[in-house]
Amino acid sequence: MKSKQITYQQFNDRRTFLKAATVLGAAALSPVPLFGNAPATSKTESQADGRLVLGMVVFDGFQLLDVFGPLDVFGSLRDKVSIIIVGEKGESVKSSAGPILKLDYTFSNVPKIDVLMIPGGGTRREVKNEAFLNAFKKLAKTAPKVATICTGSAVLAKTGLLDGHKATTNKRAYAWATSQSNRVTWIPEARWVEDGKFFTSSGITAGIDMALGLIANMFGKETAVRIANGAEYIWNDDPNRDPFAKMNGLIK
Repeated sequence: MKSKQITYQQFNDRRTFLKAATVLGAAALSPVPLFGNAPATSKTESQADGRLVLGMVVFDGFQLLDVFGPLDVFGSLRDKVSIIIVGEKGESVKSSAGPILKLDYTFSNVPKIDVLMIPGGGTRREVKNEAFLNAFKKLAKTAPKVATICTGSAVLAKTGLLDGHKATTNKRAYAWATSQSNRVTWIPEARWVEDGKFFTSSGITAGIDMALGLIANMFGKETAVRIANGAEYIWNDDPNRDPFAKMNGLIK
C-alpha cells in the first residue's frame, strides 16, 4: 500500500501533525518549520518575492535531525528565507529513521540557491555516486553560502571545493570523513568551522549551532539569539567549544 503524503499545513498544530505522521507511517514530511504556522506560498511566489533561497540537498539514508534542526531555525526567518528540498532524482527520499521526505526539486530543475546545505547519513554511498557529486558540486560552486552538517562535509570535500579550506565533521566518523580528501585542513576540535563561504559542522546537533552561527553571519547575532530563545534552545555560540573531540579520542 502506497504511503499517504502529509503536509504541516493540513493540521492546526505541531502535536496533531506529528500524531498523524505516526499513524500514517512512512509519510512525506513537509519541509516547513515546526515552530508556528507556515504561510501558504507557492514555489513561484517564494522565488519572486525577494527572499533568499535555502536549498537542502537530501538523499536516501539522510539523518532526520541533520535536516530538520537547521531548517527549523531558518524557518523562523520565513519573511527573509524560502526553504526548498532538493534531491538527485525521483519524488522523495527515505531517511535513516524511516520517514520519507518529499522533494521540491531535483538537480535537473532546481532554481538558483543562495544557501546550500547537505546533511550526513547515507554519505558513504553518495561519495561514490559520480552523478550526485557532479550535480552537487555545480550547485556548491555558485551558491554564496555552503553549509554541511555531520558527514555532509565528506561529500563537499570529495568535490574538491574544500581544498585549501578549514573544515570539521562528525567526531565519531572523523577518520572516514577526513579520508575523503587530504587537501582539506581538518580541524579535530570544533563545533563548527567557518572558512570563507563554507560552514562545516560536527555531528548531528552541531548542525543547529552552525545554522544559528550562519544566521548570525547573515542577519546579525541578535537575530540568532532571538531564534534560539524562541525555540528554548541553549545555543553553543562558541564554534571552538567541542567536548566530543576529546570524548572520541581526537584530542587529549
